[in-house]
Amino acid sequence: MKPLIKHLVSGALWALITFVIGSVVISAQSQTVTTPRPVSPAAEVSQTIGLTEITVNYSRPRVTLNGVDRSGQIWGTQVPYGFNVLQGGNGGKNPWRAGANENTTIEFTDDVVIEGKPLAAGKYGLHMAVWEDGRVTLIFSKNHTSWGSFFYEEKDDALRVDVRSKEISHTEVLTYDFVEMGNNYAILALAWEKKQIPFRIEVDVQKTVLANIRNELRSFPAFFWQGYQSAAQWCLNNNINHEEAIQWADQAIARNRSFQTLATKAGLLTQSGKQADGNAIYEEAAGVANKNQLNALGYQMLARKDFDRAIKFLKLNAERFPDDPNCFDSLGEAYKQAGDRENAIKNLRKSLSMNPPPNVRANSEKLLKELGETL
Repeated sequence: MKPLIKHLVSGALWALITFVIGSVVISAQSQTVTTPRPVSPAAEVSQTIGLTEITVNYSRPRVTLNGVDRSGQIWGTQVPYGFNVLQGGNGGKNPWRAGANENTTIEFTDDVVIEGKPLAAGKYGLHMAVWEDGRVTLIFSKNHTSWGSFFYEEKDDALRVDVRSKEISHTEVLTYDFVEMGNNYAILALAWEKKQIPFRIEVDVQKTVLANIRNELRSFPAFFWQGYQSAAQWCLNNNINHEEAIQWADQAIARNRSFQTLATKAGLLTQSGKQADGNAIYEEAAGVANKNQLNALGYQMLARKDFDRAIKFLKLNAERFPDDPNCFDSLGEAYKQAGDRENAIKNLRKSLSMNPPPNVRANSEKLLKELGETL
């Protein structure tokens, strides 16, 4: 056999041997089964603030390991203070991995503010440098795929903030939890042994909701009145974004001219200082309102101290539904608030004469007593 041919055959044979060995290894690996981790099981905790989802993935070591109680040895020993060179790592100054095993990660679907400092939406490796004086440096790293903190590098930092730890009762298994919630914030805390490390996460809910509304109104909801109505109503409820919200209200009215859509536009106009325009739309809404809607609109006017319009709407309701004692109870209450004692008494007694349900009777009797009337 010539040397070149011999060389080619040898190369082909070696490639075949390598393929077979690799196949055997892969085959052996594929034959294993998934079993629980003996220590530090994986966990996930998540919370939604407004529309923003926050998710933490971590592993949970115990204070007691293999029957040995390590109480008093966690902070400063198992978790060394500050930054340290970790054996097998990159030889740099490494913080704690804020858990066990792989990177502890935290993910935000929208931009957030951590302890007053902005952080862009995304997924981050979460690390901590715990100090003996109770200070903790939180580190959000753009590298979230490495194992633990062994390959942490400061150049990957997206954010660092300092917080204070708290002494708590014993927590056997390391736990992340959202310990406090508000409409636009949450307090996320790590707890282990006798230490808690809390930090505040804030979300610009109005900004994220409006961005989501605008995006959704370029999709399927844009073909139906309900999408525009719910967008306008949310702005009304939160007293924001009036100019754009009025445009959404107009889109809803164009598709469904109803009490609901008209009243939403009227409310937006009133909130934005265009009260005369708003009142004109309220008048139109009253014309298409059902009994409950008109009653509610009357009380809305009472809350605004617009007694003339409240009486007008509630009187219209009593004319439309002359057999409903609640209509006369509401009208009597409007007259009372307006200071018209005579008409208040007249309508409240009318309500009582119609054998009203217990809640309506109780209100009419209470108002009459307040007017000095005997029952």
